[in-house]
Amino acid sequence: MSRRRLLASSAAASGAVWLLRGVIRPGSAYADAPSPAGFPAGLDVYRRVYENWAGEIRADLLWTCAPRTPQDVLDAVNWAHGAGWTVRGQGKRHGWAPLTVADGTPAAARVVLLDTTAHLTGMSLEREDADGSALYRVQTGALLESVLAFAGAHGHGVVSAPAPGELSVGGALAIGAHGTAVPATGENPLPGQGYGSLSNLVTELTAVVWDDGAGRYVLRTVGRAEPDCDALLTHLGRSLVTEAVLRTGPDQNLRCRSYLDIPATELFAAPGAPAGTRTLAGFVDRTGRAEAIWFAFTDKPWLKVWSVAPDRPFAARAVDTPYNYPFSDSLPEPVALLAGALVSGAWASAPLFGQLQYLLAKVALTGDITDVLLSGTLVRDVLTGDVLTHLLAGGLRSDLWGASRNLLEYVRPTTLRETANGYAVLTRRADLQWVVSRFADFYRTLLAEYAARGEYPVNGQVEIRVTGLEDPSVCGVPGARPPLLSALRPRPDRPDVDTAVWIDVLSLPATPALHRFYRDIEQFLLAMDGERATVRVEWSKGWAYTDTAAWSDPDVLTRAVPAALRAGGGPGWDEAVATLDRLDPHRVISSPFLDALLR
Repeated sequence: MSRRRLLASSAAASGAVWLLRGVIRPGSAYADAPSPAGFPAGLDVYRRVYENWAGEIRADLLWTCAPRTPQDVLDAVNWAHGAGWTVRGQGKRHGWAPLTVADGTPAAARVVLLDTTAHLTGMSLEREDADGSALYRVQTGALLESVLAFAGAHGHGVVSAPAPGELSVGGALAIGAHGTAVPATGENPLPGQGYGSLSNLVTELTAVVWDDGAGRYVLRTVGRAEPDCDALLTHLGRSLVTEAVLRTGPDQNLRCRSYLDIPATELFAAPGAPAGTRTLAGFVDRTGRAEAIWFAFTDKPWLKVWSVAPDRPFAARAVDTPYNYPFSDSLPEPVALLAGALVSGAWASAPLFGQLQYLLAKVALTGDITDVLLSGTLVRDVLTGDVLTHLLAGGLRSDLWGASRNLLEYVRPTTLRETANGYAVLTRRADLQWVVSRFADFYRTLLAEYAARGEYPVNGQVEIRVTGLEDPSVCGVPGARPPLLSALRPRPDRPDVDTAVWIDVLSLPATPALHRFYRDIEQFLLAMDGERATVRVEWSKGWAYTDTAAWSDPDVLTRAVPAALRAGGGPGWDEAVATLDRLDPHRVISSPFLDALLR
């Protein structure tokens, strides 16, 4: 494609508008249809378009309401039970999997979505303890960024959190949301600090459950050590939780340094590399907190490394708000046009797009434009002087320092909307580098094989994070058990397995051959050495791939996914499924997809 055709194409422009639609999302209410018969008085119900993060799941004009109180939630569920409808909780729709509704759900479907983010957003400081930890009571429609800001104002925080702040607490707990952190070598966690999922910080929750004696659904508060809580902590949308109490630790200032000069062959080198090799495992040992972002068809990832730093290092730039990488929140127009050209059919431009994403990050973070000047004409035409000036206008961002929430949250809703697969590889800390080296070698080889056939299924990036597993003692409740359906639930038979390597491959939706490529990745991961790796799916992402679709391979859905959570014995998949069925025996809070998965 010529430069003129690429940058002037109306198709590219329209594609760019779609990809970068940001907060201008489907969701306008339509009130020109009669409400479902008998719907509770006082609860406004309206038709609304449902669309998820990447736009791959879209359902037109589903009935939706915004409950103002937990009692409103309960009234809607009891109405649905009597009327033969179902109810689904809805947060910010920042997910990929069809856990809320499936793509193409018709307007005639007898389902009502409950938008918790409109009103169920209350939060309060429940208790501060002498050890520096604290409990926060939070309604599940509250956004994670609001909760972390509220806790931070009182001197509390979490060790790690998902990069997007615009997630509802209920949605984050439902799928076991996580960040990236393990204890650094020699680090002693402070009280309330956990290295697993956010679900593991819960000390109690309130959920909608069936009451046989009353013959209706009721609100029930369940403490962390009580029966049923471990199944509700990560329920995948099979329940409705209206409120949770979270334990946090003392807030810590963090320093985040970015590296863009380490070759992938070095960062993901096989174990036993020569002394001085800059490996991912080495960074994790030193600081405990690292993330690698490896743009497609490039040889140097963007490595972010966080470390605890009570005082600002001399070289670091202090920040007092989150979202400190504006170049990734809003792509410059020429780069957005290239993304639009990809969506419009110029899929072979993927190597160029990967190179441009890397160069955007490098210029904005370090100010180094050497690679831009040495690149080809088309790259220089896209990364013009005006673009480079814009990238550098906000100052360099390769070394940042501030309160934890300001360093952990860095993805806005305006970032590029990509699809993603997702897996957690449970292993020993000593095998971390073995896992990433095995994956990197396979990914690099597979991408080259596809390109040699003229196929470019990946135009985004690989993201690799590392977390600990669930340690229920973190919540401070004696007798607590880990969330049964968490991808981070430990294996009872393998106490030496203490680490999870999270692997996601991102690409623009509808990229040709993408599902087939994802299937190859999935089959490779599932076949990894069972003595050194247990592979579980990341609930919110893509998995169970056939050559043409996600969440469709019956063998992965009915065998591999449950088997990974049964591995090692002890309470797990079967107990969680049985508990969720007992708490909602009429399957009012369910969907056809969940009915097929959780059985």
